[in-house]
Amino acid sequence: MKQLKLNVIAREGQGRSASRRLRSSGKIPAILYGKHTEPVQLAVDVPEFRRLLKVIGGSTALIEFKRPDGRDAISFIQEIQRNPLTDEYLHIDLREVAANETIDLQVGVRIVGEADGVKNEGGILNVSAHVLRIRCLPKDLPEFIDVDVAALKTGDSIHVAGLVGIAGVEFLDSPKQPVVACVAPAAEETAAPVGGAAAAEGAAPAAGAAPAAGAAPAAGAAPAAGAKPAAGAKPAAGAKPAAPAAAKAPAKK
Repeated sequence: MKQLKLNVIAREGQGRSASRRLRSSGKIPAILYGKHTEPVQLAVDVPEFRRLLKVIGGSTALIEFKRPDGRDAISFIQEIQRNPLTDEYLHIDLREVAANETIDLQVGVRIVGEADGVKNEGGILNVSAHVLRIRCLPKDLPEFIDVDVAALKTGDSIHVAGLVGIAGVEFLDSPKQPVVACVAPAAEETAAPVGGAAAAEGAAPAAGAAPAAGAAPAAGAAPAAGAKPAAGAKPAAGAKPAAPAAAKAPAKK
């Protein structure tokens, strides 16, 4: 368990204006609260808080500091509020814990090893749960929940019930909750034929479809209604000759 130290000071004034003045001076508004204590308004130096987060990384850690009244406090970071545009720290919530009382926390999952199914069978490792809920005393708080996947073959999975136990830690998620699985890669889809591709040679055109420009009509096919026969072509057997064109009326003088 990581247990880190942080310097805090009492915060004077409340409200948006006081918070803006505090941030402009290089400090972050914060609050400490807990089950057995009244909320305490605090302020944290920005560079020091950045260094703290760098040390914590993605792990779970407890933070020790002196309250403004001089008493020691143990807490963890409950929430960090940041400006979505500038990424500036806006506010920090610190939750105080007692050394002799259990706490409920979310702890990150850390994958250990390389799955056999990935290494030798071309499988893909699929992590379903990146954090898990636990209950423990502060002294038993793990930095991560390590999950060893080395023995996983394609089609195998690990659920909460199959995790290696940690002394003093109770898992609160359902025992059936999947944590990680080794799955077979998805089969490649066959390419669909390109729309508008030419019909296979010898295939009959669709009913009512006009032949392509310059294409000869199929043997025995009747010419389209009103179409003139090709120059020099004989009329089909039994076909009536076309009616002669109507004579033009003489122009009036």
